[in-house]
Amino acid sequence: MDAMVWVWIVIGIVVVAALVLGLMAARKRKEELHHRHVAEQREQAGEMRRTAENIELDARERDANAIKARADAEQAQVDAERMRQEAEKRQNEAESLRNESVERRQHADSLDPDVDTKNRQDQARGRDQSHVEHGVPDRGPSDRDSAGRDAEDRGRQDDGRP
Repeated sequence: MDAMVWVWIVIGIVVVAALVLGLMAARKRKEELHHRHVAEQREQAGEMRRTAENIELDARERDANAIKARADAEQAQVDAERMRQEAEKRQNEAESLRNESVERRQHADSLDPDVDTKNRQDQARGRDQSHVEHGVPDRGPSDRDSAGRDAEDRGRQDDGRP
């Protein structure tokens, strides 16, 4: 074999080696790109998982807030019912005191010899009814006494008595 054949054989081996090395480098580069792409996908997936977890936490927090709001609303209803019952109780107590006051006034009028109890009871019933029916404040005892005395004075003047 002559030297030229050997040169061509060496050149061929070098070219094949260069091609193999080039293919290996290209494959390595392709694998690196693939690994980078996979790493980026893993990172994106991790970010998506963190976002999903944050969204889940927000949803759970909103659920808890909704449950708390419902509980607060129920508590407000319970408080309102208690206040309504307390108002009814106080209204009943006020009515009882009002009735006791009327009874005591009537008893006092029956004991007082200067009070005309027949006219007084009729006037008191009329005033008590208008007070209850119309929500108008009832006149106090001093107003009633002076009104009763005024009526008596007019009656005496008509009779000619002082």
